[in-house]
Amino acid sequence: MSEILTVGIVGAGTMGNGIAQACAVSGIQVVMVDISETAVQKGIATVAGSLDRLIKKDKMTAADKDAAMARLRGSTSYDDLKGAQLVIEAATENLELKIKILRQLDGLLPADTLVATNTSSIGITQLAAVTQRADRFIGMHFFNPVPMMALVEIIRGLQTSDSTHAAVHALALKLGKTPITVKNAPGFVVNRILVPMINEAFFVLAEGLASAEDIDNGMKLGCNHPIGPLALADLVGLDVCLAVMNVYFAEFNDSKYRPCPLLKEMVAAGYLGRKTGRGVYRY
Repeated sequence: MSEILTVGIVGAGTMGNGIAQACAVSGIQVVMVDISETAVQKGIATVAGSLDRLIKKDKMTAADKDAAMARLRGSTSYDDLKGAQLVIEAATENLELKIKILRQLDGLLPADTLVATNTSSIGITQLAAVTQRADRFIGMHFFNPVPMMALVEIIRGLQTSDSTHAAVHALALKLGKTPITVKNAPGFVVNRILVPMINEAFFVLAEGLASAEDIDNGMKLGCNHPIGPLALADLVGLDVCLAVMNVYFAEFNDSKYRPCPLLKEMVAAGYLGRKTGRGVYRY
């Protein structure tokens, strides 16, 4: 596998434009595709705004920004992805949508192009199997916000080849990230530990053991977490936390992944966190 010099990205949303920024800043050519010109332009504008903030903090020069933006091209056509050595699918966390996109890409891209999916919960082995390039398919789980977060989970499906893993691992290092290699299993490593911890915090809250503020302060000061689990749930979205727990409960068939009834009740009430102005806390 030759070096990855051009990366294609499907999806110009939060994750897509974040990955695009990380690539462009690191000297890699980027083609970012979304279904509408509006979405593409919004994604490009987000990257430009993010780079402007780095200039203000003296972490980047205006010339660096111009060079990075020159490496970023937006498009509404999958055809423009044909020149990339790696295409990263960064669409919404929805199995049917991801399968549809991956099948389209698979039929269009040259046989030796690598394809990665940026997913936090969907099985890599399962997604690889819908393509004709399962050995050249891999998971790259970036963390939000992508430009700031140093971690990338690289997830090997059962079919992923060593050369595919090596090429993507090298790319992650080139982006200034620290990759960890993970086998395919629900939640991979980080979310497998993190989301059940959030769920447990809801059990502790529901049992009235402590107030939300005290639970969060306990974990911040006792475990050196930058944010408490309940405040983090509000940030992530309580509906997202619940959906992930439901996946674990179904996939592992183990009662330890049972979603907390309080979490279910709050989601039913529409208290989803920051995005609705109310979750565990009010915003």
